[in-house]
Amino acid sequence: MIDKDKIKAFIKETIDTIVFVVVALILIRFFIAEPRYIPSGSMLPTLIGRPGFFGNGDRIVVEKLSKYPNIFKTHHFENTPKRGDIMIFYPPFVKLNTDPISVFSRLTGFFCKDIAYIKRVIGLPGEKLEIKRAENGSTKVYINDKPLEENYILSEFDYNECKPDMNCGPLVIPEGSYFMMGDNRGNSWDSRYWGPLPKERFIGRAVFIFYPLNRIRILGDK
Repeated sequence: MIDKDKIKAFIKETIDTIVFVVVALILIRFFIAEPRYIPSGSMLPTLIGRPGFFGNGDRIVVEKLSKYPNIFKTHHFENTPKRGDIMIFYPPFVKLNTDPISVFSRLTGFFCKDIAYIKRVIGLPGEKLEIKRAENGSTKVYINDKPLEENYILSEFDYNECKPDMNCGPLVIPEGSYFMMGDNRGNSWDSRYWGPLPKERFIGRAVFIFYPLNRIRILGDK
């Protein structure tokens, strides 16, 4: 004979467990960290990209604790990345849907279709930025009229040529915005094309490669 009370208790316990797991997942992804894969080659040689989470590209940990340094003091979110930080973000031209399903997908990572980019912070709010090509064909970024040392990029000679409709400067980066560029300057759709990034679009900071095993390492600005 079927014990209805046991069935009800089992169903309740199962629902409680599912709710707990989903809430815990949302809290971890929103406030602590989440895994991501590298979908393209725009961050070579720092990060190797291959399509799909189970491809041969790098899988990274994206931390979010530094995104909210004063949440318990000021009760509002802050995000102040440093130059050289590798950041994951929603580019400014991507519209983020706010319907319940889209928000749930974004919070949990389940079937999320929102396009996220990964680039390096090059220019900070209020700085003057300019990209110049030298006579020998090399290209450098200048911050406040001084060349920026960038030993992490693929090559100073493998650089997309600046065109009149690109954001190559000289320009002053607006307050609350950042100039983002890929390390593979000859193959990166970045702030040169779509302009400075508002800080509200940041998701988190890439801190660690956890796969493949032969590439496990902490990510820095070098």
